[in-house]
Amino acid sequence: MDKKKRSITLWSVLGGVVVIGTMLAVFGFSKEDVVAKVGSKSISKEDLYTTLVDQYGEAALDTLIAEKIVELESEEEEITVKESEMDEELQTIQDSYGDEEAFNEALASSGASLDSVKENIKTYLLTEKLLKDRISISDDQIKEYFEANKDSFAQAEQVEASHILVEDEETAEEVKDKLADGGDFAELAKEYSTDTSNAESGGELGFFAKGEMVAEFDEKAFAMKAGEISEPVKTEFGYHIINVTDKKAAKEAVLEDHKEEVKDILFDQALQTEYGTWLEEQKEEYKIENSLKS
Repeated sequence: MDKKKRSITLWSVLGGVVVIGTMLAVFGFSKEDVVAKVGSKSISKEDLYTTLVDQYGEAALDTLIAEKIVELESEEEEITVKESEMDEELQTIQDSYGDEEAFNEALASSGASLDSVKENIKTYLLTEKLLKDRISISDDQIKEYFEANKDSFAQAEQVEASHILVEDEETAEEVKDKLADGGDFAELAKEYSTDTSNAESGGELGFFAKGEMVAEFDEKAFAMKAGEISEPVKTEFGYHIINVTDKKAAKEAVLEDHKEEVKDILFDQALQTEYGTWLEEQKEEYKIENSLKS
């Protein structure tokens, strides 16, 4: 799993357990207040609170305790996280979901808020800084991991292309004629393309490997040479005119090109293990009173 994407998995999923409890705190109800009604039956805040504590209380409280330990240890060691570091991490996480819209959809489906994710990112980065000196990755470990996962680092054949998508063949032929008369591909994409995700950028699709596009599009694009513009290609989405702008040949992975990437992966794996060990050590040092367990 990608390191940065795992960070949101580690911290926002753990933190997500606390979200429900946090919601109760901001309701502002007294414990007798009604939070829902089913026919003539009422559900009080106390009913809801009791159910949530029974189901999630211990796990949620353990998470909060762990976060407080990270906070206290960071203060003691004068470790801080810059806003720019958090922004960079958040951007990387958003990119790993494809785009900001997909990221926001993931947030909505998980019930988490952007603020809670930012807090979890901060906790993750503080933990990373606290534990980094306890983790050492050797060259032998890097080499062993790379050799075992070499295929995943290899570069597949890729095509860079733009396209103009229209609904019918007649419009496609109209666009094709304008291109033949010297029309600018990017401008025609803005004018004609129904693919709103990239029309304004001239229909740019960037680089993609085989299998990432619909079959008919894929087959045509990889058969073309850089600089070629296709005849209209019919797919389930309509008619595409494809402009291949560049190509990258398949390339075998070389360790030196991926050494830092592998080191990051191994560090992240070690961090997960070391975090559990470190946390148990810290719990022995702090006086922790857990009323739920008592």
